[in-house]
Amino acid sequence: MIKVSSRLAAVQGSVTLAIDAKAKAMKAEGIDVIGFGAGEPDFNTPAHICQAAKDALDQGKTRYTPAAGEPALRKAICAKLLRENGLEYQPEQIVVSNGAKHSLFNAFQALLEPGDEVLVPGPYWVSYPELIRMAGGVPVIVMGEPENGFKASVKQLRAAITPRTRVVLLNSPNNPNGYVYTRQELEGIAGLLEEYDLACVSDEIYEYLVYEGASHVSIASISPETKERTIVINGMSKAYAMTGWRIGYTASPAHLAKAMTNFQSHSTSNANSIAQYAAIAALRGPDLELRGMVCEFARRRERICQLIDETPGLSCVRPQGAFYVMMNISSLFGSGIDSRVVDSSTSFTELLLEHAKVAVVPGAGFGADAFVRLSYAVSMETIEEGFRRIRAFVEALT
Repeated sequence: MIKVSSRLAAVQGSVTLAIDAKAKAMKAEGIDVIGFGAGEPDFNTPAHICQAAKDALDQGKTRYTPAAGEPALRKAICAKLLRENGLEYQPEQIVVSNGAKHSLFNAFQALLEPGDEVLVPGPYWVSYPELIRMAGGVPVIVMGEPENGFKASVKQLRAAITPRTRVVLLNSPNNPNGYVYTRQELEGIAGLLEEYDLACVSDEIYEYLVYEGASHVSIASISPETKERTIVINGMSKAYAMTGWRIGYTASPAHLAKAMTNFQSHSTSNANSIAQYAAIAALRGPDLELRGMVCEFARRRERICQLIDETPGLSCVRPQGAFYVMMNISSLFGSGIDSRVVDSSTSFTELLLEHAKVAVVPGAGFGADAFVRLSYAVSMETIEEGFRRIRAFVEALT
């Protein structure tokens, strides 16, 4: 048998995609599964965006675009960043890729030498450590405390810095915790970047999904000096219900954008041309459906947190953003069902899916084994029925 390279053999698959795939496979077999695993809006892509894609097809816009993206799209991204984030970029500083995950991949490839360390606040999105390792880097997890909303503090980040530290990774609003860094907190982190001569990769894919008066601030807007140290990551998936369209982008200093463009020109070339024209319509079009989606997520967030708090043995920290909640299951450890013991987030997840037909994501994949992650990007009816099953399962544990 041909040997797999050690580089790829060390990469773990995405636990979130694996859980979602298993739930979908069970549904395909006719099993009534409630899925809280998927990280994608359950809304359709707005009609005017779909129409733009159809128009692009009719107009024959099916050929290669520049590797960094269609010029009109890069201009639209620059206009969005100036209008909404107070950030001034030129089109040559924008690189459009096949989703924000691809943008993150490019960013770490551009920044890291073998052995360079990246500070990753945890609990973290499952792909961050693997993307860093793929670039030869070393993820250094800085665990936030539930008492601080899971946010890693400046003090904690400073304590983790070594001579090999190269990058601080930020994700606000956050997956899986839903926290949102304040401007004051970001100013403290920006000070660290300058003090230790560090770069920042700022994943802002959930920027519109904030609740209870929370507001998104890009760390790149803190100062011109911070902006020069930052690669901003964003995309169309979460805000516009365009997960399958696969359009993400970076905004960065020009020399980094050029390096990422050259790299992408040899790895994937351009992102899907039709999806790029759809993205232009999304950025330039009305935001009524976006605002309606955020209002619905806020309503679901309230209900799912209430249901967690009402279930004996379960608790959560109320998220400020994104569409996830981390549910604390640690008080259930040591209990069991059918001679099987709940002793980790993985065993809880397996037993819940087997006995209650409810799919959640084990916190072990996020570095937080006392928790499981639930997405409330599902209907209110799904939330209600899912928690009826979860409560019955918890009550059956002995």
